[in-house]
Amino acid sequence: MLLNEIARVSAEVAQVTGRRAKIDLIASLLARTEAGEVPIAVAFLSGELRQRQIGVGYAALTDLLSSRAAATRPVPGTSPAAAEPTLTIGEADDVFAAIAVVAGTGAQAARRRLLADLFGRATEGERSFLAQLVAGELRQGALEGVMIEAVAQAAAVPAHEVRRALLLGGSLPAVARAALCGSADPLDPSRQRGQASGGPVDALTALRSFTLRVGRPLRPMLAAAAPTIAAAMQKVTPAGIEWKIDGIRVQVHKDGRQISVFTRTLDDITGRVPEIVEAVLALPADSAVLDGEAVALYPDGRPRPFQVTASRAGSRAEVESRRDRVPLTLFFFDVLHIDGTDLIDAPAHERYAALARLLPTGLVIPRTVTAEPGVAEAFFNDAVARGHEGVVLKSLDSPYATGRRGSEWIKVKPRHTLDLVVLAAEWGHGRRRGWLSNLHLGARDPVTGDLVMLGKTFKGLTDQMLAWQTGRLLELADPGQTPPPGDIREARGVLRVRPDLVVEIAFDGVQASRRYPGGLALRFARVIRYRPDKKATEADTIDAVRAFGPASQPDAKAGLLGDLA
Repeated sequence: MLLNEIARVSAEVAQVTGRRAKIDLIASLLARTEAGEVPIAVAFLSGELRQRQIGVGYAALTDLLSSRAAATRPVPGTSPAAAEPTLTIGEADDVFAAIAVVAGTGAQAARRRLLADLFGRATEGERSFLAQLVAGELRQGALEGVMIEAVAQAAAVPAHEVRRALLLGGSLPAVARAALCGSADPLDPSRQRGQASGGPVDALTALRSFTLRVGRPLRPMLAAAAPTIAAAMQKVTPAGIEWKIDGIRVQVHKDGRQISVFTRTLDDITGRVPEIVEAVLALPADSAVLDGEAVALYPDGRPRPFQVTASRAGSRAEVESRRDRVPLTLFFFDVLHIDGTDLIDAPAHERYAALARLLPTGLVIPRTVTAEPGVAEAFFNDAVARGHEGVVLKSLDSPYATGRRGSEWIKVKPRHTLDLVVLAAEWGHGRRRGWLSNLHLGARDPVTGDLVMLGKTFKGLTDQMLAWQTGRLLELADPGQTPPPGDIREARGVLRVRPDLVVEIAFDGVQASRRYPGGLALRFARVIRYRPDKKATEADTIDAVRAFGPASQPDAKAGLLGDLA
């Protein structure tokens, strides 16, 4: 299949607003896609590369697409574009695979050459699609839920069958291939025992071959959010209430002496976390699948800044010395399999009882069960006082709904807000094309009067807010920054503005950052509302931001973070 076909349908999906219309467009394309190309088509339309990350940054893409760069430093692929589409999606995927394995001296230049050659074979429309795909900015509305429905429609099977196969199999491209091509799960025991020929089977049989396999990660169950304990208990009562730990989600698989540790994004980090491996090896079960959180704690039991935990788990170098300096503590809160018995469909109270029988007390998340709001509120306050993010309220009867964010789990965290100043905004992509979307945020320095950048966010913005802020920010744009005459949907890049507009931002915490001049960045920032009633001189100061953050903790100092980066 030509890449032009994918790019064209992606553009059409971005243009239509109805979910049903998006599904119909994608399903029609998938129905005529050849078997070997189905996983590539699904990945590309989902805005993803099959290789996940290929080591190419946004700057390299901008350089490739810049006519100015082509004039001053000619690069193959920058000009001219191909006149007619000839590039296939398989050829593009092969190039991404080649780029992903480039390493060593000169890797950056080698990746750039490969990418330039690819762009040199692409039409202008294909180049735009490829650039957004590589940059992770292809937001045309083909979200996972839409893609699941499209695969189901193209394969003429119920959507819930595709959804369950995905949750157990972990890969939408692989599940799409099963549904559309009759290719069963390669880990299906019947295939391994030679009971099946490996040839095509019907779609439902192929989808149902995806089951829980010890050693293959499942997508984790997720929690919805509520603003208060009272609001959460309106949906879940009685509830099991647990600490919400600010660490990294870990799913641990035990198969005899073989231990595998996966993150929330299903990345294998087994070699980086030997203390987790040792703890699970000691358990009295031959096979198990456990769900929990790993966190770096201070000696007094309070959690260290999230960056410290993330840096420790993210590094492959000097694992033992890093372990000595920053050991990880495990808190398990669910079990999905024990010694040949799958528990994902068992009610939560049975899974927790099994967890408590299997694990020593120190490995089990602190928990209480109650229908009394006062008891739940006291548990929440205690968790926050200990430095944790908040709590999660869990239904006692729900199965483990892998990959879902439903009302069976509800997280409650204290909400922090700041009034900050908009310093600049970035033109949106996909559905937000033609609107100023990603906001650059700053706080006041009370000493100098300058504004100190803290980060960016595009979250929390409704269509109404996007339209309003685009008009207002264009009014505040620096001279020479307004978009050129013509279609505003063609505007790209960053628009710097006069720092007059104040916006209320909610966030989950503050972390140390070398990216921004204040040395701090907001975590999970999202827009609550604009404050036209406030002047920029009334915005919060950098000192107010520091009061929320880790600046006084030793981990936030450059030395330790530098060691762990």
